[in-house]
Amino acid sequence: MIRLVTMTTKRGLITDSFKVVKKSRRGAKQRKSPTPPPSQPAEDVTPSAREEDLQQLKQFDLDWRFGPCTGISRLQRWERAKLHGLNPAEEIRELLLQTQADQEYCQSLWRDYPL
Repeated sequence: MIRLVTMTTKRGLITDSFKVVKKSRRGAKQRKSPTPPPSQPAEDVTPSAREEDLQQLKQFDLDWRFGPCTGISRLQRWERAKLHGLNPAEEIRELLLQTQADQEYCQSLWRDYPL
């Protein structure tokens, strides 16, 4: 049995399927449109007191030294950590006691996730 193998004389290169883009010369001048002036002056964005408080509580939620926080309030977690001698920040407790009526302060980050 004789096999005939046909060889193509020229194989296509992978670069043949891509569009050729010419680069500009290094010394050539390019026309640039002028940068438009800013529409409004940049204002110093300072977080409000509420945002700062919630950021502190978020850091408390993310600190695993004080144990898990699913299924309990932040104040219960703080008290449990204190009971076990883990020394949670006293300012967190004061903040939680001042804002007991607000659910955003009382519940942890994962309050909306099922157990």
